[in-house]
Amino acid sequence: MISVDKKKLSQYTFIDLFAGIGGFHLALSSFGAKCVFASEWDKYAAETYTHNFGIKPFGDITTINETDIPRHDILCGGFPCQAFSIAGKQKGFDDTRGTLFFDIARIVNYHQPKVLFLENVKNLSNHDHGKTLNVIINTLQNLGYVVFTQVLNASRFGLPQNRERLYIVAFHQRLKISTFHFPVPINPKICLEDILENNPKAKVIERDDIEIYRQYSSQEEPLAIINRPIQIGKVNKGGQGERIYHPLGHAITLSAHGGGVGAKTGLYLIDGKIRKLSPRECARVQGFPDSFIIHPTDTQAYKQFGNSVSINVLQSIIIEIQNALNYE
Repeated sequence: MISVDKKKLSQYTFIDLFAGIGGFHLALSSFGAKCVFASEWDKYAAETYTHNFGIKPFGDITTINETDIPRHDILCGGFPCQAFSIAGKQKGFDDTRGTLFFDIARIVNYHQPKVLFLENVKNLSNHDHGKTLNVIINTLQNLGYVVFTQVLNASRFGLPQNRERLYIVAFHQRLKISTFHFPVPINPKICLEDILENNPKAKVIERDDIEIYRQYSSQEEPLAIINRPIQIGKVNKGGQGERIYHPLGHAITLSAHGGGVGAKTGLYLIDGKIRKLSPRECARVQGFPDSFIIHPTDTQAYKQFGNSVSINVLQSIIIEIQNALNYE
């Protein structure tokens, strides 16, 4: 997390849709905003959310009537993206029926919050040759919003993880905000080694087919451009989850799924051993503080951080949202 003014959004309320373990909640509440509603269908993620924030998320958002959701200033969420059955037909949010984005649209249509703050995978930008994102943007515009989008990488915001995501920020037209600037990447010098645990709870890989084919030192290239994963070896054929990286670089993108011996975190050569990241290290590369309570089951913990949002990036965007709102 980054250091912020905890009172900047103290007059704002938000709802947390597709809440996961609460990345948006953590980021917005760090500015003083108050969560008035959360929804998450996965019971294990909801457990983690409750343990950390004292709020039990409601379940499946598709079964919740928009009239039962409290009024709010900001709607946020990292919504799953399915293929839209009708793309680019200019039918407003009817184009999104059968998708989870439709549930965002119907809530927005009813409540008309001031700000929308959404996150999705980078590939949403190009899905169906850009038609899917165009439907999303057109839908929000038809609902009365000025929409801005940008792909940002967590590696450029003080987190040692290569994680590119599409961010969507939209302001209601009544606010008369016509321009918005996403944060400029600050690209601080940080590497995976900086956030490693001293005595991690992590799986060590011991196999006969491990190949380390490259040695690496910090003197090899300027630290200013080291903010990326550095592959130095492989296991088996080097497929997904079988590549080995150096801790002086960044982690690969955490994943909720994926195969291979390094599934979900990747493999790293640390203190002479090949291992995965620990759940706490996964939390750290996503920007979660050490005070955050991690699910006790490793399988769930890895899945939850692989599905989560990067806190530092969210906070950096929120600062720019504040600037656009002229809230001082």
